[in-house]
Amino acid sequence: MKHFITTQDWSYDDLSALLTHASSLKRDPVQPLLKGKSVALVFFNPSLRTRTSFEIGAWQMGGHAVVLEPGAGAWEMAFGPGEVMDGSAEEHVSEAARVLSRYCDLIGVRCFPKFKDWSVDREDRVIRAFAQHATVPVINMETITHPCQELAHVLALRERFGTDDLRGKKYVLTWTYHPRPLNTAVANSAALIATRAGMDVTLLCPDERYALDERYMDHAAKNAEAAGGSFTMSHDIDAAYGGADVVYAKSWGALPFFGNWEEEKPIRDANRHFIVDERKMSMTNNGVFSHCLPARRNIKATDAVMDGPNSLIIEEAENRLHVQKALMAALVGANG
Repeated sequence: MKHFITTQDWSYDDLSALLTHASSLKRDPVQPLLKGKSVALVFFNPSLRTRTSFEIGAWQMGGHAVVLEPGAGAWEMAFGPGEVMDGSAEEHVSEAARVLSRYCDLIGVRCFPKFKDWSVDREDRVIRAFAQHATVPVINMETITHPCQELAHVLALRERFGTDDLRGKKYVLTWTYHPRPLNTAVANSAALIATRAGMDVTLLCPDERYALDERYMDHAAKNAEAAGGSFTMSHDIDAAYGGADVVYAKSWGALPFFGNWEEEKPIRDANRHFIVDERKMSMTNNGVFSHCLPARRNIKATDAVMDGPNSLIIEEAENRLHVQKALMAALVGANG
């Protein structure tokens, strides 16, 4: 049994096979690959694209998706081993995951960090507890990484550049301002998948405090070496944008201030100029722009960039549907 918790657990050949199948499903979307199958979608956090694409994807393949929201329409859960459940949680994951496994063929989990203690959040305890106790494959619908977004992103790049081989493309993963600190999940995932694809990846951020968790920095460096690309961190906006083929924007909180965001606020406020705008994009190699969405317009990127001909934001969002269908089919052994 194989889970989909992080793309680092999958070979790049296997990920490419998923993307090839996703392209096929994009051309011919209604196929009975999940006929008689069901998927439980467990949402601890809100969603627009993730919920919609998984539900519709299951339906298009003849399957059924049930959405559960612990603490709202489902019991609040506890996760700790040996936990004395004298708080608000009524259900423990050890039972929940096993019961859902008896009902369903797949379990998707979306659970963001608590933003209090990174040493705890980085362990990704919720989805890993589901994976530990479930007897069916578990899918990461975004925790501290967002592997489904990785697949949608790379598929959009392959489509735009007209090739499955992205090696040698100059790729800029740029931090952008946001009025509040956000999860590092998409930044972590973008660094992982872009380096797996062999691109020359620059992590552009205000200063070294905005580096990603060392685990993802190390993975990115090793991925780049293995794939023949590169991975560097820069704080020089013009140098990073110069000649770029891809600009991927995301805001994230600085880990040294994790759980103490008011101390970080003056730093964020002083770096509003990291917005992706027309001047910066004019320095690229006619580069494409994308973002995982949702994105605050004229905060992270200008209207002209987001709505311009080189923007892939809608294509990437659409591709969530297709790559997740390919993923679900693969996990139940129905690759088409």
